Amino acid sequence: MQKRFTVAIIGCGSRGGETYGRLMFNEKDKFFITAVCDHNPEKLKKYGDVFEVPSSRRYLDETEFFKERRADVLVIATMDNDHVRQCIRALELGYDILLEKPITKDEKECRLLLEAYRKYKKKVVVCHVLRYAPAYVKAKEILDSKICGDLVMIDSIEQVCYWHQAHSFVRGNWRNSTESSPMILQKCCHDLDLLQYYACGKCVTISSIGDLKHFRKECKPEGAASRCLQCKFVKSCTYSAESIYVGNWKSIGMPDNAWPYNAITPEYPLTEEAIRKAIEIGPYGRCVYECDNDVVDHQIVTMTFDNGIKANLRMTAFTAGGGRIMRFYCTDGQIDLQDVGENLIVRRFNKPEEIVNVNDVAAEGGHNHGGGDGGLLRDFYKVLISDEASPTSLEASLESHLMAIRAEQSRKLGGELLKIH
Repeated sequence: MQKRFTVAIIGCGSRGGETYGRLMFNEKDKFFITAVCDHNPEKLKKYGDVFEVPSSRRYLDETEFFKERRADVLVIATMDNDHVRQCIRALELGYDILLEKPITKDEKECRLLLEAYRKYKKKVVVCHVLRYAPAYVKAKEILDSKICGDLVMIDSIEQVCYWHQAHSFVRGNWRNSTESSPMILQKCCHDLDLLQYYACGKCVTISSIGDLKHFRKECKPEGAASRCLQCKFVKSCTYSAESIYVGNWKSIGMPDNAWPYNAITPEYPLTEEAIRKAIEIGPYGRCVYECDNDVVDHQIVTMTFDNGIKANLRMTAFTAGGGRIMRFYCTDGQIDLQDVGENLIVRRFNKPEEIVNVNDVAAEGGHNHGGGDGGLLRDFYKVLISDEASPTSLEASLESHLMAIRAEQSRKLGGELLKIH
């Protein structure tokens, strides 16, 4: 009979509640959610009810929650600036931990957490979920097979998508680098982790350029209001909250529960009235040209690894759709990956191209990020029941964070070439 682990969750939002929480709740033979903590009473009630957690084990206050260990495992999915403090306290209490990325934007905190991790010898897995998504796993297999020769260079594009930028990085929780973290860390530590994984080396130098081009007060149309529902451009503006939330929700059949609509209101099932109320009074109804956002809307990062491999990462808000595109340039061919599709394309020089379908594999993964969320949970369970190391352990994941920290430093210095270590 396989072991079942009790689980506590701190941070009942889109990741802690809606993603990892629901996945764990549906794996009742492996996980049993016994406690939840969130400072938002509506979210606490919503996910406490969903996960059937007794009211006596629902905590609004973090201090009360951390007075004692509440379960075998803790999922930390709070805001970025809270992660290290909470993770260190959880290690002290004896939890094994699933830690949402990013770990931290502070290099000193990286070292403090690593010290605590080594001291308490518990398991910490960081949610770099793309490592587990079938398309990315298959790309690694093809690279390792050497059918295209040796890897020389990687070109990667992170297509944030115009409305996702507005939702998360202009109006939403990750709009301000002081309150959360720089966008290259928050959005792209995934990508940097993948690049160093594929390069099979450590990044030695990095440079970066980018800034906030569009979502600024200077770009606000003349006569526009501070809130969408009171604005004369509500029907025509690309970033109209009515269009992004009400219109798009209706266009996909008015589901009871779907992101990003469930991120702006705790109401379940979703209703037009609840969505309209959220954009009428909440942060997601603000004009995108009049928010307190300071994170970039486009950035380019160039890297050199210790084995000579080069990589280029481009992140932009200004795309019609989301998803990542990666192209691997090798000595005898190239490999193309587009994660919103079902195929990888292998183009060996002077040979017919080969299309590798990953759809059947992806169906096994479950949830979002191309099946990576489900793959992460399967790996986490495997780590819990064995001595096997996770590919996204705390130690393995810190390298990508150092890369992001240096990239942001370089950007602020106008693109200066910096060493990672």
